[in-house]
Amino acid sequence: MSAPNGALLAISHVTEYRYSARVELGHHVAHLTPRQDEHQSIEQCELRIEPSPSDLRSGTDTFGNVRSMFSIFSAHESLKVTAASRVRIRDRHWSLGPADSQPWESVRETLQYRAGRPYSSASEFVFASPHVPRDPALARYAMASFRAGRRLTDAAADLMHRVHSDFRYAPASTDVSTPVLEAFRQRTGVCQDFSHVMIGCLRSIGLAARYVSGYLVATSDGSDDAASAASAKHAGDETPANSKVRRPIGADASHAWVSVFCPKQGWVDLDPTNDLLPRRHVVVAIGRDYGDVAPLRGVIRGGAEHELSVAVRVASCNTESQG
Repeated sequence: MSAPNGALLAISHVTEYRYSARVELGHHVAHLTPRQDEHQSIEQCELRIEPSPSDLRSGTDTFGNVRSMFSIFSAHESLKVTAASRVRIRDRHWSLGPADSQPWESVRETLQYRAGRPYSSASEFVFASPHVPRDPALARYAMASFRAGRRLTDAAADLMHRVHSDFRYAPASTDVSTPVLEAFRQRTGVCQDFSHVMIGCLRSIGLAARYVSGYLVATSDGSDDAASAASAKHAGDETPANSKVRRPIGADASHAWVSVFCPKQGWVDLDPTNDLLPRRHVVVAIGRDYGDVAPLRGVIRGGAEHELSVAVRVASCNTESQG
């Protein structure tokens, strides 16, 4: 049974570091609290940290994400951070029809600086960022989808299909330090790489694209995901190559996808890892690339080498409304 509108989800995200030598102190930043918007409401979110932090505070970063910062001044040999959330989600409906978009070149033009023109906040997502360069090779790849005069949403959906088709999903084939151009040349990676490559392609031709992190809601029959994928294929004027129901990649795990700016609709989300339009993805954080939204990062004194384990679970609370 697929998750209905207003479904209440219980999300557990456990991150644990085990150090080979004692850590004397550590300062950490976490993006583990889901965002609040018209499509998802946060009914509960608790951050449990072991050992107990000497200092813990939360605030909002420049992109509107909830950011938790904590420090541990006591010696420790492990760090365990558990984020437990209850989130009510409602379907996100992306409209990719002719009336909802415009030629991509005109969108690119509106994002370019002109003296006296009103500033568009989306334009900050046109530029290169630490993990996503603008590069001629990425631009050439993108242009196969962005033909002259093609509607932006049409072209972006087609680019998503091509990244999904041309790249192989291979767990542990890359890590957070793998350069985008290396993943692009190898045509191999994980959801982070798929998203970084697609963002790089869009920015390299002058469009605004941002990185979204969160969770993918698995369904037992796959119906929602199949419908989303079919909708995206239709928007790209293509027939789905494989209409079989499949379990989406990234279910019950931390996930990443792409958002492209379309003036008539605002930000439109696209998931190149699964070749679908996200309807029930849970959004945790938005930024220029992974570096802005890493679930947990920090600096420590000591520790030597470490082992990292991450466990994510997304489950229905069986408390539903028809809102």
